[in-house]
Amino acid sequence: MTRSGKVLVALFFRQQPSGREPVRVWLGDLPQEDRQRIGHDLMKVEFGWPCGPPLCASLTDYPGLYEVRSNLTGGRIARVFFTVSGRNMVLLHGFIKKTQASPMKELKLAERRLKEYNKDARRPRH
Repeated sequence: MTRSGKVLVALFFRQQPSGREPVRVWLGDLPQEDRQRIGHDLMKVEFGWPCGPPLCASLTDYPGLYEVRSNLTGGRIARVFFTVSGRNMVLLHGFIKKTQASPMKELKLAERRLKEYNKDARRPRH
């Protein structure tokens, strides 16, 4: 957390036109302990933005995309892709890693959601 204890970027779940929030749904399907670990890591980004490895990293080949890296129970690893728009941290996609590198399909989905977010007039205003 920052010394002031203030949120530096406010967390938002990306909402699809249907109203569905994919990252919220994904988190809800995880065991409670995993949700808590990911939530704690997301909070560290909210209060510590900008931050870097090992918690957070920009995705070099995907401008505007960042990832939060969470270590879960049983040696599993989760990633939450997000973007920052003004003072908003917008969660775009989350998944459990099964390989060393983030799978291309996960990256492409996050990239597509970022493009949709950037076009969407309903996103939070800043």
